Amino acid sequence: MTSLLRSITVPATSTHTATVVILHGLGDTGRGWAPFCKELSLPHIKFICPHAPIAPVTLNGGFRMPSWYDLYDLEDHSREDEAGVIAASESVKRLIDAEIDAGIPANRIVLGGFSQGGALALYTGLTYQKRLAGIVAMSTYLPLRALVQKTIVQKDIPIFQAHGDCDTVLPISLGRMSHEILGDLGLPITFKEYDGMMHSACTQEVLDVRQFLQSHIPA
Repeated sequence: MTSLLRSITVPATSTHTATVVILHGLGDTGRGWAPFCKELSLPHIKFICPHAPIAPVTLNGGFRMPSWYDLYDLEDHSREDEAGVIAASESVKRLIDAEIDAGIPANRIVLGGFSQGGALALYTGLTYQKRLAGIVAMSTYLPLRALVQKTIVQKDIPIFQAHGDCDTVLPISLGRMSHEILGDLGLPITFKEYDGMMHSACTQEVLDVRQFLQSHIPA
């Protein structure tokens, strides 16, 4: 039996009726997003922040670090680690399956992520066989665009996408392009831009994510 991803869990503080999975960015761990989850302050939600495996990253000279899949270039996405994205996605899907087996239905689960984790969240949520309550994609892009457009399963899943206009790691142009592609696929997507925000999160983004979760997985 394949083991589940190691994770940090922020438990619900009242009756647990919904779950949010947050995937961290390159070089981070699930622990780095636990404070964000606590700041959302939604007592009926359990938050799961899994850790990516340690692997060499081509973009960083082969240095080993927490990474969901290999990266070659942050600006030119003509070369992507398709096998790595798909393998990581299967790991995340197993984590979601475990929540469903534990009694939380798919329509009470939101999948989110930041940067590389946000890209994985988009790919996974769109190709997962069960319809989730929504996807939260922060400071990120749509990976494997051509493959997603051919293999998308969920065409009506709500998406909240957010990006800072001063992001120098993943330029907002990538976020805008991804938003346009997803919109053309007919997905109900909201795209928020934050003035002056770099490759990070801000207070208004926390409030906007909180509102999205309250709308799609209310208490």
